[in-house]
Amino acid sequence: MEYGIFGLIILVLDIYAIYQTLTSGASTLAKIVWTLAILILPVLGFIAWLVAGPRGGTRAHV
Repeated sequence: MEYGIFGLIILVLDIYAIYQTLTSGASTLAKIVWTLAILILPVLGFIAWLVAGPRGGTRAHV
């Protein structure tokens, strides 16, 4: 049963990462690459996105 819960947690985190990627200000190509990385490698893709992925929100212009 613990593997089912682990899989559900990974699924929720991946959906969150994909949503954040698609709503970020990154280029379309970057969005596609990050989304594919998360879909193909769910755990490693999420960790890579967490460390180096595009950030959502707006930039502060000074």
